[in-house]
Amino acid sequence: MHGTTGFLHEGRAYALLAAAGLRVPRHGFLESGPLPFIAGEPIVLKGIADQLWHKSDLGAVHFASFDLDALKAEAAAMQARLPKHPWVGGLVCERVAFQRLPGLPTEALVSLKRDPEAGWLVIIGVGGLQADAWAALAPPMLWPLAFVTPEEALAELRAHWLGRTWLGLQRGTTALTDEARLLAFLQGLWRAVEGLEREGVSLLELNPVVLDGAGLPTALDGVGTLEAAPASPGAAPDPAWYQALLNPGSLVLAGVSSREGTVGRIILENARKALLPADSLRLIKPGASEFLGLPCLESIAELATAPTDQLILSLPARQTLEAVEQLCRQGGGATVVYLVAGGLGDGADIEGLGQRLMACLHEHRRAGQWTPAIVGPNGLGLFSPDRALNTFFIPEAKLPLHARPGHLALVSQSGAFLITRLSRHAGLGLRAAVAIGNQMDLRCSDFLLGFASDPAVKVVGAYLEGFAPGDLRATAEAARTLRASGRRLLLYKGGRSQEGMAAASSHTGALAGDHALQASLLRRAGVMLANRIETFDAALAWLGAYPAGRPRAVAIMTNAGFEAVAAADLLQGPFRSARLAEAGIATLAATIEAEGLAGLVSPRLPLDLTPMANESAYLAAAKVLLDSEADVVVMGLVPLTVRLETTQLEAIQAFASTLARMAQTSGKWVGVAVEGGPLYDLYRQGLQAAGLPVFLSMEEALEGLRLIAAEM
Repeated sequence: MHGTTGFLHEGRAYALLAAAGLRVPRHGFLESGPLPFIAGEPIVLKGIADQLWHKSDLGAVHFASFDLDALKAEAAAMQARLPKHPWVGGLVCERVAFQRLPGLPTEALVSLKRDPEAGWLVIIGVGGLQADAWAALAPPMLWPLAFVTPEEALAELRAHWLGRTWLGLQRGTTALTDEARLLAFLQGLWRAVEGLEREGVSLLELNPVVLDGAGLPTALDGVGTLEAAPASPGAAPDPAWYQALLNPGSLVLAGVSSREGTVGRIILENARKALLPADSLRLIKPGASEFLGLPCLESIAELATAPTDQLILSLPARQTLEAVEQLCRQGGGATVVYLVAGGLGDGADIEGLGQRLMACLHEHRRAGQWTPAIVGPNGLGLFSPDRALNTFFIPEAKLPLHARPGHLALVSQSGAFLITRLSRHAGLGLRAAVAIGNQMDLRCSDFLLGFASDPAVKVVGAYLEGFAPGDLRATAEAARTLRASGRRLLLYKGGRSQEGMAAASSHTGALAGDHALQASLLRRAGVMLANRIETFDAALAWLGAYPAGRPRAVAIMTNAGFEAVAAADLLQGPFRSARLAEAGIATLAATIEAEGLAGLVSPRLPLDLTPMANESAYLAAAKVLLDSEADVVVMGLVPLTVRLETTQLEAIQAFASTLARMAQTSGKWVGVAVEGGPLYDLYRQGLQAAGLPVFLSMEEALEGLRLIAAEM
């Protein structure tokens, strides 16, 4: 038999499957000696040739009874029909009698694939001639092996159309197999991947996989590709970068102009307000010893003997590259370098500057030599409340940042997404907010692992347009590390459509990739994946106030009937409406009467307090609901009623602080939806300043809760 190049033929596929304990037909090559068949036994002869993926299309499949001489003659005829495919041999296979059901799919298509971004995947869907048509009705199941066990896969297969058919769970059907056999089959696939990896296989497609008379899944065909595994990335940057970025003891800026309003000058004006040690802020300014009252270095070379924790390069792309190359040549100078400029590895880079920068880093790291850690390029800056450090090139008048230190970390590939979130959510307690740009060196996964090592971080909110090469799986693994330590990751992933992918590529140079695969991998790693930016914002508001807990039973109280009705419609799926015990109903009825609302308000959930309710009624009712089984109380405040004080700041603050204390004392979540226009912004701000999550509508509040409640 001749060898093949880059192609895994059926004979080799059978051997790999059998070694993993999976059922394959009895088989043997005509050219290899005695065959395991008796005269007259039903068999299938298959012509095996290099790069021959669809044998039946080219007359390379023949059904017959076992007759050695006749089969050799037929194999010779097959070889003659395949002049463009180097011949491997004639494979004689047992003709497997398999189970069928009229009108229902019983054949499966199984694919084992080494994805360059996600690692090994097992994909199972309906197979056979109508596989494409069935895929629209019952999409294939996709299991990343690093994040799914065979037992978890079995649970999903059981709920899939194919699994329901095999197990006799469809109406009017009987079982063709059982769960024990299916679990053994899945465990075999997981084992098979180990053999595929050793043999350099990157893809194995089994179509069809059928159930034999004993209910054992059996692969009737298998072909694939051979491809060397991708080279491992170079050494990781020094982990000291994390503290150097967020809590630098010293900071150097290059690219500061004398002209006000320029990028470098705005960064400097913001950075000067940071809580940094005296004389720790310096500039690189050729020909100057002092500029704008700050000490200056002549060049990057001087950092070799006077290093800094963080260096911000607000320079054109070529000068940025040259500065990084100089740092690498001299073997020191800055633990982390933040690159502001674009034009490095993105759509504007027509000179290959980005490739040159990465080659420099990889060359030094492979040799075990020092390099800085690089954030960016195309980075807008960062905000670290612990140091009051703001390096955004956005003037303070446009983005005043007064956030208090807290448990939330924000990381965003898009600087604009980040600063608009900071502008909208001014009351968030932050550990850090970082625009990471194009992820040329430090990638999303690096930041997630940095946050996972930081005791102050409990929740991470992230925005990505695309993953750096190889970083999808690393990001999922970092997300799993976050979840294992009790932290939460909320993510919005842009670039889901073809148009979105094109926009992401042109803007950041990032490949958005296959969203279905990304979503499957990330959700299995425990990521809360928002499908809309509005949902991301709503969940961020909840988690910014309450990092721990999960909403299962939700109590709604409002002064508007439409909100009560809308909320009742929305409370389904991963959460439900809270229920009041008889004692709770009695207490609520007494509260309603004490607040003068008897005859107007019914003591049931959702609770409609009507426009006659004032702050006292809201607080009294909230206490009853917080004493119930509810995990969360969502309060709808339609502010147009005269019963609510919405203009006097002291009264607003008193109400808000009391409500916030009640939430803290109960250990439960309380959020507020304020339906109304800009006239009530002061009202919202007063509630938000007390640490309460505030929403523009009841629907927005519940949409955020739904995402959190559905967290895996």
